[in-house]
Amino acid sequence: MLLPIVDRHVMRQVSLPLAGALVIGLLMLLADRMVRLLDTTLGKKNSFSVVFEMLAYLVPHYLGTALPAALFLGLLLGFGKMSANSETDAYMASGIGLNRMARPVILMGVAISLISLVIMGWLQPHARYAYRSVVFDVQNVEVFYLAEEGVFMQAGGRTFIIDKLNRAANSFEHVFIYENKGASGSDTVTASRGRLLESPAGQRPTLHLEDGHRLTFKTAPDVGAAEPAIGEATEFALADTPLGRISKDIFRPRGGDERELTLPELVSALDNPPPRASRENVNSELSERLVTAVSILILPYLAIPFAVGLRRSARGFRTGVALVLIVVYNEIIHQGAALANKGIASPLVTMWLPCLLLALFAGWRYISACFTLRNDPVSAVIDRAGDVLRNLRDNLVRRLGWGSPA
Repeated sequence: MLLPIVDRHVMRQVSLPLAGALVIGLLMLLADRMVRLLDTTLGKKNSFSVVFEMLAYLVPHYLGTALPAALFLGLLLGFGKMSANSETDAYMASGIGLNRMARPVILMGVAISLISLVIMGWLQPHARYAYRSVVFDVQNVEVFYLAEEGVFMQAGGRTFIIDKLNRAANSFEHVFIYENKGASGSDTVTASRGRLLESPAGQRPTLHLEDGHRLTFKTAPDVGAAEPAIGEATEFALADTPLGRISKDIFRPRGGDERELTLPELVSALDNPPPRASRENVNSELSERLVTAVSILILPYLAIPFAVGLRRSARGFRTGVALVLIVVYNEIIHQGAALANKGIASPLVTMWLPCLLLALFAGWRYISACFTLRNDPVSAVIDRAGDVLRNLRDNLVRRLGWGSPA
């Protein structure tokens, strides 16, 4: 076997909740964004394919957030389960210490840190640019693409309704179009069928109509006039009219701001920031990505002491404290990045200092858990707080008459 049985067992216990948390976390994040994307793209050309394309570009962004969280949760649940089942006691009784059991997950943390660095350093910038490019295209799509069969729609000065619509072929049947030109009159067009022709040069699309009629008024109608306005009616076999907004410029090149730059590009941009970013923006973005990758290396040392404390009865409370701690730390890093981004404080103070303090705290607790028999002060405080909360809960249950507490 490539791995000893101890390493395989520990990896199995941690990997299952890690994978579950990662999948559930990604699905929840993507589902929330999918609802918002549907509001933007629903009814437009190939709307569902566009939504899934945009969601695919968002996966690296959410993966950078979900991977560390899933690793931390997997460590807490995996080692917590082994501790609850007395597996850690059995291993230690056989001469396999906690530090030895932690070796595979420490290596796992290194691997996930490197993967996260690749995701944040290279995949995220390219995916973010691609996502913004698709958003640009969607926002510049003519309102005609929102058309539904049998529903009046407004597109600028045009009102139209379509009887039958085939989005896959960009074709339709039985269309009515009314265009109000203000003082210059109006145009009313009906056609038996038509198609929407895309322009290969990025110009506005063309509405191609067949077998139709046009009624044109040169002046605005005046109900008070002595004589009604006279319109000009014509028939046509084929008619083409440009539709939508002119968009001569394609989406800008990648690198408009610091979030679209890869790690090597961020380092190079410290002295030459992109047009829409400052040196502080670049420095903050670079530090945030590196701090996130370094923080993943700390997670095994931080999670294991919380998961295998001496008091099994307080395990759930310790897990809750650990989750709160990591959420607070994550918020500190984000707020520190915002301060550094505005040039208020240096990233060394707002991000690297909290990372160093977390590393010292995790290292101290890990050494206490692996190489000493006494309970560290933090565990003692957590256990006492858990006892107090448990007693309060039991007293509340008794007073409310909800039966004996579990």
